[in-house]
Amino acid sequence: MRSLSFLSMEYLFLLMSILSQCLKFGSGTAAVVHAGNGDGVQPLSKIAIHKAVYALHENVSVKAHPLVLGTKGGDSDWVTVEIECPKPSEDDWIAVFSPANFSSSICQPSDDMEQFPHICSAPIKYKYANDSDADYKKTGKSSLKFQLINQREDFSFALFSGGLSDPKLVAVSNVISFANPKAPLYPRLSQGKSWNEMTVTWASGYNVIEAVPFVEWGMKGESQTRSPAGTLTFHQNDMCAPPARTVGWRDPGFIHTSFLKDLWPSSVYTYKLGHKLVDGSFVWSKSYSFKSSPYPGQDSLQRVVIFGDMGKAERDGSNEYSNYQPGSLNTTDQLIKDLKNIDIVFHIGDITYANGYISQWDQFTSQVERIASTVPYMIASGNHERDAPNSGSFYDGNDSGGECGVVAETMFYVPAENRAKFWYSTDYGMFHFCIADSEHDWREGSEQYKFIEKCLASADRRKQPWLIFVAHRVLGYSSSYWKDASFGEPMGRESLQGLWQKYKVDIAFFGHIHNYERTCPVYQGQCMHVGKSHYSGIVNGTIHVVVGGGGSHLSGFGPTQTSWSLYKDSDFGFVKLTAYNHSSLLFEYKKSSDGNVYDSFTISRDYRDVLACVHDGCEPTTLGS
Repeated sequence: MRSLSFLSMEYLFLLMSILSQCLKFGSGTAAVVHAGNGDGVQPLSKIAIHKAVYALHENVSVKAHPLVLGTKGGDSDWVTVEIECPKPSEDDWIAVFSPANFSSSICQPSDDMEQFPHICSAPIKYKYANDSDADYKKTGKSSLKFQLINQREDFSFALFSGGLSDPKLVAVSNVISFANPKAPLYPRLSQGKSWNEMTVTWASGYNVIEAVPFVEWGMKGESQTRSPAGTLTFHQNDMCAPPARTVGWRDPGFIHTSFLKDLWPSSVYTYKLGHKLVDGSFVWSKSYSFKSSPYPGQDSLQRVVIFGDMGKAERDGSNEYSNYQPGSLNTTDQLIKDLKNIDIVFHIGDITYANGYISQWDQFTSQVERIASTVPYMIASGNHERDAPNSGSFYDGNDSGGECGVVAETMFYVPAENRAKFWYSTDYGMFHFCIADSEHDWREGSEQYKFIEKCLASADRRKQPWLIFVAHRVLGYSSSYWKDASFGEPMGRESLQGLWQKYKVDIAFFGHIHNYERTCPVYQGQCMHVGKSHYSGIVNGTIHVVVGGGGSHLSGFGPTQTSWSLYKDSDFGFVKLTAYNHSSLLFEYKKSSDGNVYDSFTISRDYRDVLACVHDGCEPTTLGS
């Protein structure tokens, strides 16, 4: 019999004899078919790993190679897994576990389980054994290719029979690992709290007692300096509910953030991540570069990309992600292709759709590394980051899978006063952005409502003519979001549209609904401007844009034809804003499939047009002289 590399045979048989099949533990639903229908179910949640039992077979073989990954310094590598099984079945599948030891010996005590499980950790990805060989059921032989990223731990591959709903562990492979599993990886940039500050956040396996984290950086071609980094992490008991507290838990390593200050405007900087070990030696990342932000109000070409609900996907075809996040890679690849023409990115909620499976956050930061390491990657909080029962979120569901905002606010930096309250403002040249957190109370009189008004009121429209509001859920208008007699979040427009009108917000962006829709400049359900492709003169009404087609399964539109809706598209895509100067803005909606423009309009106006009095948007006047 092939033995588990991490478990003695005596201990294995002891476990098999004393452990009974565990009951409710974590989250898993029955699923035997090999492909979903795009219903948005997190693939790892289909695995009833809490029900897994040992059924090791001496004649089954699983071998993985190469044994050491990343020998040329890369943070990803391809692995070949060879399977030989004398009694193959259609629903045999291979799971990738990391750490390699996934036995019950590593299970932590938890109030969320009724009985101790055989396996307490979900795999980080999986494939069916016949994925690349349709004859597997006849021959019992298959060769699968997996692409692995460095996630600070070693890996093993396990063959299960019984499908995803009734898994039986048949065999486990040898252990493989990266050459430097603790290496600093996956940097993501963010605007700091001032316009001339950039933050760099990354992950590593080094605690501060092992190594001191820092960033070495400087203007391109000039001398470099070093800035220290702070280190954070989070723990299983920080999670609010299963599966994040149970089968979805995976140690996140250590998250480091460094603040690069006093940057010169619109200048190119190079940087690399470093850790100084206790013996005085250094561990370095590869080199990266970014362009610093323009001075607020600076008159120059400025390009912004905005989308929501992208998620992650697997380039090796694992996890049936073609049905879960079918457009994610296309969106990612289009942004990478056009990266030289992008200055800043806003991913406005529903970031990874990890839904409590913590391993997926590393995989997402790896997917967007080429983007996030080069331009600021600003995020907003969505229901799949924040919502958990009895956790203080405005909505009491468990869309975050128990993450309750902890993972998002640690993995990504945003310039919020309190990152647990994910609202903030940021400037980029001629743009002023107000980022709301739709998962906390935004109604009139709330703490966030006061922030939103302060943020909108603080925009100096002579310097920053383009005022943008962002939230994840549709607090404005959407033809496909019919809820409680409102085309949008109930009470959303009633609470906020007065502010949008008073402060003359140009465009309000939302995600949550997985499609694209653009309205006319609208106020109280009425179009305030005629035309579809060009707007000029007085600012009256706000254009509402749903841009939730970043990658997740698509949403359709309702049967009602709304008068304020100008363009609808149930497809994957993103928006690009180009400010040419203080008077001219170009809006483009591009599809992720080809990067072409499918909807667009322009705005042209002068400063006096922003100042002009409109209905519910007038400054007080006096008859006094």
